[in-house]
Amino acid sequence: MNYRKPDAFAYGVVRTASWLAAKLFFRRKVLRNELRGAKGPLVVIANHQCALDFVNLIGLTRRRMHFVISSSFYNTLPCRGIVDALGLIPKQQFQTEPKDLKRMKAVIEASAPLVIYPAGLMCEDGLSTPIPTATYKFLKWLDADIYVARTTGSYFVMPKWGKGFRPGRTTLDVYKLFDREELRATELAEIKRQADRALLFDAYREQAKLNASYLGANRLTGLENVLYQCPHCLAEYTVRTEKNAIYCTNCGYRLEGDRKGFLYNRNTFGGKLRYVSDWSAMIRSILEQKLTDAPDTLLSARARICTLDEKRHRFAEAGFGTLTLDAHHFTIKGCLHGKDTCISVPTISLPCLPFSPGRHLELQCGSAIYRCYPEDSRLVMKFINTLRVLHSMRHPEE
Repeated sequence: MNYRKPDAFAYGVVRTASWLAAKLFFRRKVLRNELRGAKGPLVVIANHQCALDFVNLIGLTRRRMHFVISSSFYNTLPCRGIVDALGLIPKQQFQTEPKDLKRMKAVIEASAPLVIYPAGLMCEDGLSTPIPTATYKFLKWLDADIYVARTTGSYFVMPKWGKGFRPGRTTLDVYKLFDREELRATELAEIKRQADRALLFDAYREQAKLNASYLGANRLTGLENVLYQCPHCLAEYTVRTEKNAIYCTNCGYRLEGDRKGFLYNRNTFGGKLRYVSDWSAMIRSILEQKLTDAPDTLLSARARICTLDEKRHRFAEAGFGTLTLDAHHFTIKGCLHGKDTCISVPTISLPCLPFSPGRHLELQCGSAIYRCYPEDSRLVMKFINTLRVLHSMRHPEE
């Protein structure tokens, strides 16, 4: 496949805008930058805490880097000519087609830098998502120097469940993990061990060490879409937020947020639940026990279905259907584009799906992307958690 270098002008504009965002919103501090002066083909593997993690990375080298992004995001971007000039490489999340592999390999063969986010999704609760073992086979196949770009703190600047920026300190550590020869000689299990250690994170425990303040970090509106189960009475969908408070309408359990992103108690309930990540992990632990006891339990919801309008670069309504998740498949059954439709996607190798808490999730079948909006939007997170738990039960090594 022919290699196309990113356009110098378009890339320069984005790099300048990113520098401003990194300075004003992320207040980035670079701990190490071993990309400076790096030559030859290289791959940067980065953790993914927020939607704009790339702004902290793009200016660390004068070389023009190729970022791998989701095909769903790519296909909804306006100004396609400018976007293509940046050298972005769209791919299906959690799936990779031969043409995607060829485009990434072409970057390496041209001795250019490639940036990938192995987790695939930015986190919604401060916990990194598992990295499939296939990712490390892919790195060996690329055959290039491997660098790590580890960001700390960007989750609090732009949480997936919130709106807008919450300016505050982030740190970025960029260093070489393997050179090309080491990568060839290293066993897959050791590559996975070292890369997981470098990339996996718990943003709240890292924040306990960083101890930074973020303007507006005590605004908790939207967090109820992630933390949908009360940790005290265990009731589901009774959790609400109001400004800097999150509480249960069933039992009265209440926590408040501070500008460091932590939660604290102002009532008589016991326990010291300070981290959103711990609350989220508790919800998944309870769900895992339920699925262990009843592995064929179904999760189903009526949903509005949208498909991609490639001419307008946006998702357009296609119809309504029933979205069902069982132990082995995701299924959409309904009327789409005026026709009775039944779509079934195996979940055996899916660790997660693209989603927005409290809004939608995306299911991909072949090249078609189905954006599903459940009538009860609170179910989005339960669908995602169920899929994650099923995957972890099948693949405990990940």
